[in-house]
Amino acid sequence: MADCCPPPVAADIAPILETRGLGVSVEKRPLIRNVNLAVRPGQVFGIIGPSGAGKSTLLRALNRLTDLIPSLRVRGEVRFHGQSIHGPGVDVNALRAKVGMLFQQPVIFPTSIAENVLFGAKRLRRISRDERAALVESALVEAALWHEVKDRLRSPAAALSVGQQQRLSLARTLAVQPEIILMDEPTSALDPKSTQAIEELVVRLKYRHTIVIVTHNVAQARRLTDWIACVCVRDGAGEIVESACCAAVLDNPQCREVIEYLSHA
Repeated sequence: MADCCPPPVAADIAPILETRGLGVSVEKRPLIRNVNLAVRPGQVFGIIGPSGAGKSTLLRALNRLTDLIPSLRVRGEVRFHGQSIHGPGVDVNALRAKVGMLFQQPVIFPTSIAENVLFGAKRLRRISRDERAALVESALVEAALWHEVKDRLRSPAAALSVGQQQRLSLARTLAVQPEIILMDEPTSALDPKSTQAIEELVVRLKYRHTIVIVTHNVAQARRLTDWIACVCVRDGAGEIVESACCAAVLDNPQCREVIEYLSHA
């Protein structure tokens, strides 16, 4: 379980990822507005809030997945290690390797388990045959899937259970050695046992990776997160209405929208 209030010194550590006045709109209609957040290394940073408030849109703006939807317009700044991710010369593929993504539904390609793990890494650099085997094993070990699949790496990934497919998707993300992992409701499609497996992974992964997780599950946020930002709709667009350590937001919310949201969550 996460420590709900990290040590005060954490606030003095420079953010690894931050936004300044971030907004995303579609056809002049704002989806999120004036988002300011700072994610520090080693945190599990939670984003909670009601459905339709723009949490997933916010998450996708953090590694420019919003670029893939031409109708979306992004304003403001997103900074990774202090540098704008929209600056000239930014390699978007390299950015997404460093700021990886795990989606709500597992993303599985119609090929083998091993090739699914290597899919992203092979597109970033040349990998020797010997290195491939080591990379597959290390990523699957880190995703707590190796012992379940080590004897069938050439089997179709589609034959795995949904929970295993989600851990395989995580292994593919880990294979490109990200500094940050964005997770968009990663357990919402899973059964309780698979959900527990992913949550245990989050707790372990935070010691090597920074994690930003969108969750609709307040109990899960309490179990996993160090810091929480609550996104609610104001004047037709999602805004961060309260942000503090986990215990402060969940046990003593200050904002009317957050109090109302938690009363129904």
